[in-house]
Amino acid sequence: MNDKIIGILGGMGPEATAECYLKIIRATNASKDQEHFRVIIDSNAKIPDRTEAISGNGPDPVPEMIHAAKNLEKLDVEVACIPCMTAHYFIEEVQKAVSFPLLNAFLETKKYIGNVYPETKKVGVLATTGTLESGLFDKYMDNVEMVYPTTHTQKNKVMEAIYGKRGIKSGNTDGEPLRLLQEASEELVRNGAEVIISGCTEIGLVLKPYHVKTPLIDPMEVVAHAVVKETVYQK
Repeated sequence: MNDKIIGILGGMGPEATAECYLKIIRATNASKDQEHFRVIIDSNAKIPDRTEAISGNGPDPVPEMIHAAKNLEKLDVEVACIPCMTAHYFIEEVQKAVSFPLLNAFLETKKYIGNVYPETKKVGVLATTGTLESGLFDKYMDNVEMVYPTTHTQKNKVMEAIYGKRGIKSGNTDGEPLRLLQEASEELVRNGAEVIISGCTEIGLVLKPYHVKTPLIDPMEVVAHAVVKETVYQK
């Protein structure tokens, strides 16, 4: 029986949160409604921007993240995930404030690559500048060489695709954002990337495996399967 109560600490952003819930549904082995997990979502879109906070140009998102996590705790959530890779910079602070485990998407992705692509030596990353500046990928993916976009590509293609006037944060999930992300991924492949991580949940809304020439890993897809299947949670 799927009796476990799963939480989603969301709102970063709202559409990525909704997509994370859909991924959990799809990852669940169920033949009728009653066989799905109970999922509690706090989509707190008022959480301050994580990239700005990491760069020192915005307010600390931790208090609002903890507030949302506490809401999940009150409803007896047993395990939760955060559908925002950049927000993982603050996951340890949030984890200290609640009793249930927060699955770490970086650790789950590292484990997934090791299991599915064990021969991989170079991993490309498409992510926000905040995530890259935080050093999270270097911290957790310490068993492979990381390949990142050039400064020009990061600013004018990756960040533009996410935050631009016609970007994903503005509700556009095809057209220009897709073109920019495809061009960025092609650069990573030219620089030796054997697999690419979609290191921002917004990117996963646009860039799909059939859009790139090398395996594309969506950490939220990995986490959705982990949160459904894991019986011993990360501590």
